[in-house]
Amino acid sequence: MKKSIGRFMAAVAVAGLLAGCSSGNGNPSKTETGKADAVTEGKTDAKGEGSEGASYTIGIGQFAEHGSLDNCREGFLKGLAEEGIVEGQNLTVLYENAQADGGTASQIMANFLAKDVDMICAIATPIAQSAYSAARDKSVPVIYTAVTDPVLAELADADGMPVGEITGTSDKLPVEKQLEMIRAFLPDAKTIGILYSTSEVNSASAIEEYKAAAQDFGFEIVESGISGTADIPLAADNLLEKVDCLNNLTDNTVVSVLPMILDKAAKKNIPVFGSEIEQVKIGCLATVGLDYVDLGVQTGQMAAQVLKGEKKASELKFEVITEASFYGNTKVAENLGLTIPEELSLSAAELFDEIVVP
Repeated sequence: MKKSIGRFMAAVAVAGLLAGCSSGNGNPSKTETGKADAVTEGKTDAKGEGSEGASYTIGIGQFAEHGSLDNCREGFLKGLAEEGIVEGQNLTVLYENAQADGGTASQIMANFLAKDVDMICAIATPIAQSAYSAARDKSVPVIYTAVTDPVLAELADADGMPVGEITGTSDKLPVEKQLEMIRAFLPDAKTIGILYSTSEVNSASAIEEYKAAAQDFGFEIVESGISGTADIPLAADNLLEKVDCLNNLTDNTVVSVLPMILDKAAKKNIPVFGSEIEQVKIGCLATVGLDYVDLGVQTGQMAAQVLKGEKKASELKFEVITEASFYGNTKVAENLGLTIPEELSLSAAELFDEIVVP
C-alpha cells in the first residue's frame, strides 16, 4: 500500500532519462565555443544568456551501489532535465561506481579529468573528497550530493561556503525526529545499536550527534565501528546481543550489506530503523528521513546554474533538505509483532506492505 502514487509515476517518467547513461567508455561530446568559459568563468557562451545551444559532458562518480545513492543519481539527472539539460540531447553522462573503494574513487576522478569533463558530480562523502582532491587545481567544478557533513569533510567552511569550486547538497539526518519516532515504537527500549565505518567522516559526525541527543529520549547509544564490510557479520552479531534495536545511518559501507544485517536482526526479533526510504523498502521497520530523489533533483538544479554560467560553484553555499518524512513498513511491523503508532501512520509519506528483496 503506497500513499505517493504521484511520486511513483514521476519516477517512471524519469527512468527514460537514465536508460542512456554511459558506462564511461564513450567519447565525450565536445562543447561549443565559449561554453568552457561559461562553466569555469561564470560567463554565458556564444549563444548568449542561458547557454542555449551548448552541450555538456558530466562525469558522475558514485561511491557505492545501493538504493539511496542510485536515487540521488536519478534525481540529479531529473533536476538537470528540468533546467533544460537533458541526457541524449545536450548532455553526455560518464558514470562510474567505486564499489565502496577509496582507491577506485581516486582512479575514477583521474579518468573523468582525462576525458575533459565539464563537471564532476560526486555522490557520497568519500568520493566527493576524492573529486575535490583531484579537481582542486583544475578548472572543473565539482557538485556533490549525499554528503552528511560538508564542513567536517573539509568541503565547506563553518559558514557553509565552499572551500573551492565545489558545492552541493547534504543529507544530514534529522536525529531528534528519528529518536522521537523510535521511542514511539518502543516505549520501554533503553539501548540503540549503531554500526558505522570508522573511515567515513559522515558517520563519525552522525554518531556524535546521536550520542548528544539520546539522553533526552532516555536512550543509550551502543556503537560498533568497523573498518570494512568483512568486519560487519561479527560486529553485527555482537551488537545484537547488547541492544533493544538497531538504527542504521547513511554509512555507505554498512548500507551496502544491509540485507545481511536485517536478516540477522530478524532472527532475533530485533527492530532495525533506517535513515531513508530505500532502507524501509528492503526491511527496516521505519524512518524519519529524506527522499533521495528529491535531494538529487535539488543537486541537479544547483549544477545547472554552474553549467549555464549563472553562478560559480564557489559562490553557492551547500544546501540541506529541511523537510523529513515518515516512512514505515507494515509487513516488517507484523513480523516483529509491532503496530505502527497511529500518529505516525496518519502522517506517513509512504507505507509499504511488503519487503522488497534487493
